[in-house]
Amino acid sequence: MKKIVSKEEFKNIRSKLRTENQKVVLCHGVFDLVHPGHILHFEEAKKVGDVLVVSITAAEYVRKGPDRPYFSDELRLKFLSEIQCIDYLLLSEGYTVEDVIGVVEPDWYVKGKEYQKASEDVTGKITEEVELVRAHGGDVYFTSGQVFSSTRLINNALEGLPPEVREFSLAFQKKYSLREIKDYTDKLKDMKILVVGDVIIDEYVFCHVQGLMSKDNGYSARYIKEEQYLGGSLAIARHLSSFCDNVTISAVVGTEESLHSRFLNELSGNMRVDLVCSEKIQTIVKKRYIMQNVKREEIHKLFVINNLETPMTIDKEPMGRFKSKLKEKIEEYDAVILCDFGHGLVDQEVMGLLQQKAAFLALNCQTNSSNYGTNLITKYQKADVFAVDEKELKLAFSDYRNSQEESLLQLSEHLHCSGWLTQGSLGATLVEDKKMSRCPAFTLKVKDTIGAGDAFFAVASAYSAAGAPREIGTFMGNIAGALAANIIGNKEAVQKVNVLKYAGTLLNV
Repeated sequence: MKKIVSKEEFKNIRSKLRTENQKVVLCHGVFDLVHPGHILHFEEAKKVGDVLVVSITAAEYVRKGPDRPYFSDELRLKFLSEIQCIDYLLLSEGYTVEDVIGVVEPDWYVKGKEYQKASEDVTGKITEEVELVRAHGGDVYFTSGQVFSSTRLINNALEGLPPEVREFSLAFQKKYSLREIKDYTDKLKDMKILVVGDVIIDEYVFCHVQGLMSKDNGYSARYIKEEQYLGGSLAIARHLSSFCDNVTISAVVGTEESLHSRFLNELSGNMRVDLVCSEKIQTIVKKRYIMQNVKREEIHKLFVINNLETPMTIDKEPMGRFKSKLKEKIEEYDAVILCDFGHGLVDQEVMGLLQQKAAFLALNCQTNSSNYGTNLITKYQKADVFAVDEKELKLAFSDYRNSQEESLLQLSEHLHCSGWLTQGSLGATLVEDKKMSRCPAFTLKVKDTIGAGDAFFAVASAYSAAGAPREIGTFMGNIAGALAANIIGNKEAVQKVNVLKYAGTLLNV
């Protein structure tokens, strides 16, 4: 009998089983590494009915981190096909098991006893799955066998985590639990957060470089496609909206109708857009010409152009309305996330207002080619947390005799708060109470680094605003950065469920 079947093939099989009055049992999971716990689980499940169907989540939809699943779809299906009690195997192509439940229509949907308490499921999906099974006429059954963990076995026995990451995770879990992280996540959900910063539209023009032009020194490239993403402060607000039900974005933009339609259509329902329109400026657009490595999906930036004003200033009337709104509403928010891109929105008056009135101020002051050396974070006098990269820190304290650690400590003292230095493949360093602690990068698998720093800043700051220890902020921010580094541009926001699942992976050592 053929065990591994498509969903279409199983529809015919299901019809036959129904006429034979056979009870169908469904088990679903990633099943990345088959272990004794799985065998016991499947054997108990088989006893509940007559036919045991097992479905696995396709690799594209596994949310345990950039380097998971450890084994391919084909190998996982092959492993499971050798287990005698399993009758059929299906591949689930989605983040939920909805596609399989609709085809299998199980009489019993069997899960391990660790799913019996819905509140402990970080995906929050078990309740929906049970309701869907019951809608199809089935019910749920929880097995009673000993719980093992594929993730823990892969992390340890198969060295699924780099030694540095595993060592960090072992030390971290002695201080903080996943339950504690989830408690702060729940607290964050009810907070009111204001994001202030320039709205930027990121355009990616994908092309294939054919070589140098025959009569000049420039590249010749073949156009493939182009995509447009919501970047700048919008990207940061989108990351936050997955964690928080009340996120407001405040900025000044141009009057382009097509962009305003995108803001309304692409921003999540729990985001409030409080934008002031200017007739005299354009919404900032940064167009990047890129080449993509097909095999590794990694991208290489060839050239960037923008439409920034010279000088970078916003006309007085819309700026006045923007400032009036800030003055009127800033005290309503639990936290302000300030992303100063140095493009004219944050002037001295806005800086003073945010430093004086924000209940909690998270500060990121960015250096880019258009403001190089002129948008230093040291122009601020105080914050509650900050984040800088290595170049921004070096520009802020340009004394060549200073070590990186000395400059980071100096910045912390200048702003009277703790903060993070993001270091790409080296991870991130936290400075707090004149002490340094380092968190390694959780993945070296990267598609695009654009947006990774913003994701780190958004999530690390949010957990800190919710009262979490700064080390938890570092940990969760680093996870967000690792996930964002595997998203092209700001095409998608980092999702809370993926961050929590990855945290579970890292702490399962």
